[in-house]
Amino acid sequence: MTDLDLARRIEQVASLGEPLRRDLYAFVRAQPEPVSREQAAQALGIAHHAAKFHLDRLVDDGLLRASYRRPPGRSGPGAGRPAKVYRVVGDVEVSVPSRRYDLAGRLLVRAVATARRTARPLVSTLAELATAEGRAVGSESSPERGRGAAARRLRKALESCGYEPEKNGRDLVLHNCPFHQLAEEDRDLVCNMNVAFVQGVCDGTGSRGDARLDPLPGGCCVRVVKP
Repeated sequence: MTDLDLARRIEQVASLGEPLRRDLYAFVRAQPEPVSREQAAQALGIAHHAAKFHLDRLVDDGLLRASYRRPPGRSGPGAGRPAKVYRVVGDVEVSVPSRRYDLAGRLLVRAVATARRTARPLVSTLAELATAEGRAVGSESSPERGRGAAARRLRKALESCGYEPEKNGRDLVLHNCPFHQLAEEDRDLVCNMNVAFVQGVCDGTGSRGDARLDPLPGGCCVRVVKP
């Protein structure tokens, strides 16, 4: 996670420190359909203008998404203006240092499902899926130009995943493990997933790097070795 990403998430959590805003967010989150300002104001027993202000602030902070729709049963001329409605964007999480248990969870679930379906070993199946996911992350990273572009792209991609990479000679050492607590439970499974994912990021960014298991005390188990 970059400093900018972390600052953004901290701002989102801080936004929910305002009690009324937090109550509005909780109300919208609990509804199966997008919520209008009128519905929110009525549910919380507050003025319409207060609901409008705080709902729009939650949109500005990236916690809600707004759209427009006509009330059910109304269409065509004379149906009135579409109402602004709100829905939750996603979960709000802040971890320092950065953890990516959401990513690990998705990969593990996919690997278990695939291994059951194909009767293949779980460890190798997980490694293949992690490599593919890493390639996707690397290929979607911001483009760079000039000498050393691939290396800079790799570092930024790893930073976005929370690894905290640092150059050590020609290599990259990773000062944070995004899967730390899971690795404590099963190092063979999780560390092999980790090294496969980092290798995929290397491949996706076009960087000539070889991800290897080389545990760093207090850091990550993976080192990116440059040829």
